[in-house]
Amino acid sequence: MFMPELLEPIHEFSRQTIDFSRKIAIMAVINRTPDSFYDAGSTFGLDEAVNAALQAIEDGADWVDIGGVPFSPGPELAWQDEAERIVPVIKAVRERSNAIISADTFQPQVAQAAIEAGADVINDTTGLAYPELAAVVAKNNVHLVITHSLAKPRTIYPRPHYEDVVAEIRQYLQDKVQVAINAGISPSKIIVDPGHDLNKNTRHTLEITKSFQAFADLGFPALAAVSNKDFIGETLNLPKAERTLGSMVAATICAMNGARILRMHNIPESLQTVKFFEATLGWREPAYQIHNMGDVNPPAHPEREPIK
Repeated sequence: MFMPELLEPIHEFSRQTIDFSRKIAIMAVINRTPDSFYDAGSTFGLDEAVNAALQAIEDGADWVDIGGVPFSPGPELAWQDEAERIVPVIKAVRERSNAIISADTFQPQVAQAAIEAGADVINDTTGLAYPELAAVVAKNNVHLVITHSLAKPRTIYPRPHYEDVVAEIRQYLQDKVQVAINAGISPSKIIVDPGHDLNKNTRHTLEITKSFQAFADLGFPALAAVSNKDFIGETLNLPKAERTLGSMVAATICAMNGARILRMHNIPESLQTVKFFEATLGWREPAYQIHNMGDVNPPAHPEREPIK
């Protein structure tokens, strides 16, 4: 079990404080796109997106990540149109919840609009492809997720090749962190993400999952976005709808190697995974303790409601 030494374990968000030395945060994925990777547009409608975010929080998510453009290649969307997709969702969720909210965007103008609507974090899956984004984050003193990817935004990157995928991603993240710091972003506001499946084939992604410690020991909270991705499907020969168990295993491997934020679709299952992991580390108490605590064990009652 790897326990990363974080430069700043305690992170302050607008309405939440998280001690990443004793907690793993669950980030729920909310895509307001007609062509999203996992949900195929089921949360494209405004009400559907807001309700999905609030339900994820009710189910135990600490954080909702709201995006209006998928990572996959496709036509560029004007920043005004992207903002129109995510800003109303962020506003509605912020009015009803104190959860952490991130905007999944690489566009500086969209980031500014999202922050004004209540976003705590900008989740940039392009590793500061637009350097102006760093200036927006610094000016507003919000968090930034720096993610490894090689392609220009929304473009194809055929047959990605690495001599040493772990070492190259680690160096990329170090370099981008320095860009962020030079732009005025506090180290206490930086999160790193090696970018599972982003311009990587399945073997690359399995390697970064196994070696997640290399990214977690950079000193910043490390995010693992493993949920239902193609590397799980290709490894287990399963369609998206059947990848939940594989996603929990991948998330656990990353957590054991220092991940402190898990970006997930299936929140109830993710919550069970994280609670068990944290209890094993002694970060939380079991929900109750009856077994072998008396002269005899009480009979099992499958119909009994769980003790709360």
